[in-house]
Amino acid sequence: MRKLRAMAQPPKKPATYEDLFALPENVVGEIIQGELIVSPRPAFAHAHAASALGADVGAPFFRGKGGPGGWWILDEIELHFGSDILVPDLAGWRRDRLPKAPSPREPFMTLAPDWVCEVLSPSTARVDRRLKLPVYAREQVANAWFIDPLLRTLEVFRWQRDGWLLVGTFSDGEQVRAEPFDAVEMDLGGLWLEEAAPALSSAG
Repeated sequence: MRKLRAMAQPPKKPATYEDLFALPENVVGEIIQGELIVSPRPAFAHAHAASALGADVGAPFFRGKGGPGGWWILDEIELHFGSDILVPDLAGWRRDRLPKAPSPREPFMTLAPDWVCEVLSPSTARVDRRLKLPVYAREQVANAWFIDPLLRTLEVFRWQRDGWLLVGTFSDGEQVRAEPFDAVEMDLGGLWLEEAAPALSSAG
C-alpha cells in the first residue's frame, strides 16, 4: 500500500503594516517578530490606571508643573523598530534626546523612548512580559514599568547590558519615588479605581 505524504504547510507570511489598517477600531494591533498581535481595548480599571499615571507623571515632568520638566510623555503612540511595531500604554523621551517634537503629521516614532509603561490585563500580560519586554531591551529603553490594576502593583525595571534589573515593586497606597521620575513622590493609591471613587463622588 502506498503511503500518503503529509502536505507541508506553506510558511506563514509575516504581518505587515497594512494588516494593522484592516483591524476593527475596537482593538489594538501590534507586530512582533512578524506576528500580528491583536488585543482588546482596555477595560475601565486599565484605562483609569493609565490615565491617572499619565496625569501624575505628565504634570511635573512633561509640563513642568511642580517638577523639573524635561520630558515628552505620550500615551498609546506607535513605536516602529524595524519590522516590529509596538504600542505601549505610555512612553517618555528625555528632551535632551528629542529636543523638538516630530512632525505633527508623523503617525509613529522610530526613536526608542527612555521609559515605557505597560498596564497589565489578563489578556495582555503575557504579550507585555514575554514578547514586548525583550524588544524594549534590544532597543535599550532605559526603564520599563508594569502596572497591574487588579493586583494594585507597580514593578520598576532598569535596563542593563546583561538584562532587566527589577529595581522595586510597590503596591496599594504606597508613596513612591520610582526611577526615572524619582524627583517627585507619587501616590500609588491614586492609580486604583477603588481609591479614586470617593474623590470622584465628592467632586460630583
